[in-house]
Amino acid sequence: MSKKLTKEEIERYSRQIILFGEEGQEKLKSTTVLVAGAGGLGSAVLYYLVAAGIGKLIVIDDGLVELSNLQRQILYTVNDIGKPKVFVAAEKLRKLNPHVEIIPVNKRITKELLEEYIKDVDVAVDALDNWEARAVLDSVCYKNNIPYVHAGVEGFYGQITFIIPGKTPCLRCIFPMKKPGEKKVIPVASTTPGILGVLEANEVIKYVVGVGEVLSNNLLVYNGLYNTFEVIEIKANNCRICYE
Repeated sequence: MSKKLTKEEIERYSRQIILFGEEGQEKLKSTTVLVAGAGGLGSAVLYYLVAAGIGKLIVIDDGLVELSNLQRQILYTVNDIGKPKVFVAAEKLRKLNPHVEIIPVNKRITKELLEEYIKDVDVAVDALDNWEARAVLDSVCYKNNIPYVHAGVEGFYGQITFIIPGKTPCLRCIFPMKKPGEKKVIPVASTTPGILGVLEANEVIKYVVGVGEVLSNNLLVYNGLYNTFEVIEIKANNCRICYE
């Protein structure tokens, strides 16, 4: 059931309401989103979803703010170094929009943890930086029939897709995942996670409101060096996740 907007919210979201009406804005207010990761992608996703008026956000990350994060993780400053990311993010985001309920979870992504929170979620966002955690999110979302947006970045490049259990390939169909090896530092331009994170937030908004088309069965590939966006059709490969 959609939640009614207050007078203050109608003014706050007036530019969006012109686009999709109060009914669309009420859908956003009635939606719960789980964001896995509060780093480069997560900073952009969280900021724009909160600004847009998503009703409830659950953000999961066990990291502390580090100096090397500040080049791309725009929610944090030097004053936050050493503090848990999710608590810093929640405090700042509440100041941006006190109408949004924010649940910070300062824990490592595990199957058990996701199962605990996924039941009340309408859509999830993969803002992670490692494939091991993505595989867990992929499996739990598919098992619980939760649609989610995936994005990944490296250097000046990134990709994004919208996964709907039973209707699109799972993440492991698109990117066959090997057993985790030695962790390496991933090079990334400061702007890349911002661009892909904003696109992830946009996919969530479109899906919830019911406007336009999400990237289901399609992978958008971004090349920041040459300013190109390419959309590639993707198909399931009869993997055990999609067809369990």
